[in-house]
Amino acid sequence: MSIATRLTQVLDIEHPILLAPMDLVADARLAAAVSGAGGLGLIGGGYGDETWLLRELDAAGDARVGVGFITWSLVRQPRLLDLVLERRPPAVMLSFGELQPHAGRIKNAGARLICQVQTVAQARDAAANGADAIVAQGAEAGGHGMSRGTLALVPAVVDAVPDIPVAAAGGIADGRGLAAALMLGADGVLVGTRFYATQEAAGPDAAKQRIVAASGDQTVRGILFDIARRNVWPAPYTGRVLKNAFSERWRGREAELLQHQQAEAARYAEARAAGDFDTAAVIAGEAVDLVSDIPPAGEVIARMVKEAGTLLAGASNRFRVAG
Repeated sequence: MSIATRLTQVLDIEHPILLAPMDLVADARLAAAVSGAGGLGLIGGGYGDETWLLRELDAAGDARVGVGFITWSLVRQPRLLDLVLERRPPAVMLSFGELQPHAGRIKNAGARLICQVQTVAQARDAAANGADAIVAQGAEAGGHGMSRGTLALVPAVVDAVPDIPVAAAGGIADGRGLAAALMLGADGVLVGTRFYATQEAAGPDAAKQRIVAASGDQTVRGILFDIARRNVWPAPYTGRVLKNAFSERWRGREAELLQHQQAEAARYAEARAAGDFDTAAVIAGEAVDLVSDIPPAGEVIARMVKEAGTLLAGASNRFRVAG
């Protein structure tokens, strides 16, 4: 079974499912697995670790994978984009920050430009900068974002940029989410948390197990972990993670944490290196409720497409419309 949309056409993929380029989690192995199963895998360029990125680009070999960047990293290290474009990727995704001059360089190199947005205004800006596809990210997503919910944001973005395929992101982890996104007018989805809990993902097994065990009620959005990592993002961006002992200790005490940042940052770095997730954050979204196992990434895609196809095909039989 397959689902054809404008997104599959623009990106030349079988299924309208994109891998979120999660920093250090979406490595070559995971990206290749997603692409191999008919979606589009995106290696997580993240904050711009050149050594890691080059290693993963080499590891990807001939796999048809793209790369995603937090755009601010390209301001500090413009060479990173050159290194990626030399490999002639099918697509590059930009998230946060100003799109130029990076968008023009991507387009001129022949790669598809995917832009992640959190507002309608950002979607219009992405369209003006030549985006080939737009990801509308709701606040349910894990990691950094803003405040608008996926359900309302996606159709608003679709209406604002009718000529560009839109992928929904935030709170999507199964075929129901894919089907709902398509009914909202999107052309596909970008998925993070569900792919984090797969066999190929580079995240620690302990983090994956926490995702499987967690409820969406046990996620929290804020800047605590950014303070602990000495990497506070500009307002209004905050990050969603799973609650743990660290978040419960400091939630509502951000100003005090800043006063103790040096000591707490050292403790946090040690915990992260040791895989101590009572202190270090597991970045995950509200869709953890829908994650109950750790299968291969290809199985996740097969399940999503089959479930969404069944729901869409039977939609007219589930409801009776009168009048």
